Amino acid sequence: MAEAEVWVVGGGLAGSEAAWQIAQAGVPVRLSEMRPVESTGAHAGSDLAELVCSNSLGSALPDRASGVLIAELRHMGSLLLECAEATKLPAGGALAVDRVGFAQRVTEAVSSHPRIQIVRRRVDTIPEGVGVLASGPLTAPTLASALRELAGEEHLYFYDALSPIVEAATIDETIAFRASRYDRGEEPAGDYLNCPMDRGQYTQFVRALVSAERIPLREFEQDLRTGVRAGPDRFFEGCLPVEILAERDEQALSFGPLRPVGLTDPRTGRWPFAVVQLRQDDRAGSLYNIVGFQTNLTYPEQDRVFRMIPGLEKARFVRHGQMHRNTFVNSPKLLHPWLETRLRPGLFMAGQITGVEGYLGNIATGLLAGVNAARHVLGEPPISLPPTTMLGALCEYVTHADPRRFQPMKAAFGLLPPLADGRKRGRRERNWSYAERSAMDLDTAWPSQLRIATT
Repeated sequence: MAEAEVWVVGGGLAGSEAAWQIAQAGVPVRLSEMRPVESTGAHAGSDLAELVCSNSLGSALPDRASGVLIAELRHMGSLLLECAEATKLPAGGALAVDRVGFAQRVTEAVSSHPRIQIVRRRVDTIPEGVGVLASGPLTAPTLASALRELAGEEHLYFYDALSPIVEAATIDETIAFRASRYDRGEEPAGDYLNCPMDRGQYTQFVRALVSAERIPLREFEQDLRTGVRAGPDRFFEGCLPVEILAERDEQALSFGPLRPVGLTDPRTGRWPFAVVQLRQDDRAGSLYNIVGFQTNLTYPEQDRVFRMIPGLEKARFVRHGQMHRNTFVNSPKLLHPWLETRLRPGLFMAGQITGVEGYLGNIATGLLAGVNAARHVLGEPPISLPPTTMLGALCEYVTHADPRRFQPMKAAFGLLPPLADGRKRGRRERNWSYAERSAMDLDTAWPSQLRIATT
């Protein structure tokens, strides 16, 4: 292949999508990924686009924020969305994937592209020239220092946590029942296993959870400026460990990840007091992850406390929950809405390092940064999407939020501007109107014929 004209650092969701889009525009690209030469502590293998948290990309329903973003990704020609839909698993209205199959499919597509060169090494400095920095939440300390020096200020960061995964054969299905909330999903069984709790079981579980021993944060996860270990206020609100949520209020879980609404226990004909949901994690259906159960409990305490959940008394854990640092820049001070840095023309950023949350947001910002990096090389103006689209609104938020209070954000209808006609609508009708407006405005804003080269 020709010498690379654009570089991409990071082979996660954002970096893989960015490299693909650059190559599809006819521009040679070098993709650097440090795994498997060096591990991150959160990843398990060497495939590109490995999912380390949930295996769900979020709701695919067209009247949900993530569903709108999925529709936008499909319109813009996302490789990773195509791979996700090719490896999807039953999950009600959600787009859940076989995480191994998904990563393998992405790796095969990217590595076989004639314009993409994959280099397995750690990058310690920001390369010269045009490129996309998508090094992710676990950016190597040396590269983080280089980025901090470029930005002229300290990085921000929060702590992200992984949910446990259990063997399906060890779930007691005489207690756990199969159902999707409000019967959404594939009939007749439903896509989730649901472990019901009565009030007494719930109260005992919450008290055990709050008092359980937690893993001390590692040295590299201490506050980089003060050396003080992070407290509950340092966690990202959208991904709180269950023990942090539970200690705020005894009923917090029953109104959060354990809410029972829409789940009728067939043995009682009623909604339980609380429900722990498990979602299929692999195509074979042999693994299930505990939905919303990000945690930092010690592994023995996870075994003890989570086996208090009815139906999980004999659960065998394939992966315990854990917590890791997530690094991101102060994007309102650093980035344009088309994801190019203000400090250095030709340097783009994508993924979680920009403060975007969620798998779909990472993929989408990788797509936009990749397209714009290629356009920079080709002498074409960057594409900036209108804030009436979900991706445009997300980019608008991370580049225009108050830099003093900037926190990560994922796709949400609350980011979109009000509908122009001012007519009052119910929530569902309003969401549908948002989705229709997004589709119309994206069709206008996104070039119908991007410069795509034949392979």
